[in-house]
Amino acid sequence: MGIVRSTFIINKDGVLQDVMYGVNADGHAQQILEKIKQLWINLAG
Repeated sequence: MGIVRSTFIINKDGVLQDVMYGVNADGHAQQILEKIKQLWINLAG
């Protein structure tokens, strides 16, 4: 068993918005950026 990477997206109020387990570093930054943009759109209404 190797390293198991996880990502937690927490909003400015400290509330957990999303969790991703077993992520791969390749392309992950772009994937998270898109997820945050989508969360922002959903919050904006």
